[in-house]
Amino acid sequence: MEQQAGPLRQTRVCLERCLRAFVNDRGWKTFLSVALITVLIGMVMGKDTFEGYAATRNGAFALVCACIWIGIFNSIRTICRERDIIRREHRTGLNLWSYMAAHLIYEALLSAAEAVVVVLIVRIMCYDHFVTRGVLLPPTLEMGVTFFLIIFSADALGLLISSIVRSENTAMTVMPFALIVQLVMSGTIFELSGLPDAISNLTISRWGLDAICATAHVNEMLEVGMGYVEALPEQAASASNLLALWGLLAFFALAYGVLAAALLHLVDRG
Repeated sequence: MEQQAGPLRQTRVCLERCLRAFVNDRGWKTFLSVALITVLIGMVMGKDTFEGYAATRNGAFALVCACIWIGIFNSIRTICRERDIIRREHRTGLNLWSYMAAHLIYEALLSAAEAVVVVLIVRIMCYDHFVTRGVLLPPTLEMGVTFFLIIFSADALGLLISSIVRSENTAMTVMPFALIVQLVMSGTIFELSGLPDAISNLTISRWGLDAICATAHVNEMLEVGMGYVEALPEQAASASNLLALWGLLAFFALAYGVLAAALLHLVDRG
């Protein structure tokens, strides 16, 4: 990395490096695993998904789990794999904020492509019982935006973890724990209160699930006689609520990226 290169030029150079690595390493194979995961979920989602309350909540939870797994797996080894290169180039002028910005742009592009794969497969496999109307946009596009934000937020979380650990083996060891926290603290499997509920507010899974349920108009699926189930305001099918949920997911992605870049400045200390 040239010492005289400015931050924007360094960002461009790093981004071009990421794109070359995608081509040389046949990164397109990632889409095969994304498609396989989504097809498996589509096979088990019942006919009541997007029509019945419980089935829709369960289907939304499965899709959130898949998107988080896809996102974290995208980047969990990215930085720790390049740690020695980063340390060497940082000493010769690499701007670490530019490095992280390039990776976030690259991961955003990858996440967008993966979200397209996910939403198209879900749309095809649920063609006769998919959401009929969205809140802000056509339902397929609206669901795709939510999938993208979930995947990208999880991707940024993977970058953060990768900037903390020192080896790929450690990263893959930490990955299951990160997934478990997201799944358990989503509020779908267990009813949360106290400290667990506070932790749940910091998870991608909770707000991603709410965004999917908002687009699916899940609160409208509640029927008379289901008194033990209350309509959740955070799953309301309103423009203001959905925009707030999207904003939270985008904030998570930005916050994880900033933290990862800040932690990278400790790279010279090993």
